[in-house]
Amino acid sequence: MSKIFYMMGKSSAGKDSIYKEIGKRMPHLCKVVPYTTRPIRKGEQEGVDYHFVDEEELARLEEAGKIIELRAYDTVHGVWKYFTVDDGQIDFAKQDYLMIGTLESYEKMRAYYGAEHFVPIYIEVEDGERLFRALMREMRQKEPKYREMCRRFLADEEDFSEDRLAELGIDTRYENKDMETCIDKIMEVIMHERL
Repeated sequence: MSKIFYMMGKSSAGKDSIYKEIGKRMPHLCKVVPYTTRPIRKGEQEGVDYHFVDEEELARLEEAGKIIELRAYDTVHGVWKYFTVDDGQIDFAKQDYLMIGTLESYEKMRAYYGAEHFVPIYIEVEDGERLFRALMREMRQKEPKYREMCRRFLADEEDFSEDRLAELGIDTRYENKDMETCIDKIMEVIMHERL
């Protein structure tokens, strides 16, 4: 049975870097490309990073019953939406998949496709280290957004509470003290699950 290896974790846990690296090392895992209404950023590619759509296209997909999960974020540029669409990217008869997302998106995807298809990969870092990493990353930005960094940090405490993790059956943790060690452990699990 095909699987979706679904990566998630609090902000600054290193999940994006780990996701990209595992994608390079295990190219047989198909990446599911999410959708967004936010503008494309420099260096991003349509159909690789996201499918970039407008509100009209989102409304059309909603009307067609194709939206699996949708999250809206109120930013200084307006409301940006991120979502997953049942657009034929996932076919469990063909292959395994690698995805990255929030705990909320994981919950909705699992409800839609069935828990038997999902292997949660929860990446964690000790809170002090995570806050330090977030601060260092923000300090390198042209215009640091410290308030947003703090908001995300505090919101993660609720979003990834122990109760929520237990409720979704997420009991395995991949500690990202050393990225190479963390990647090796995750790849071992993926290879074992695919046997």
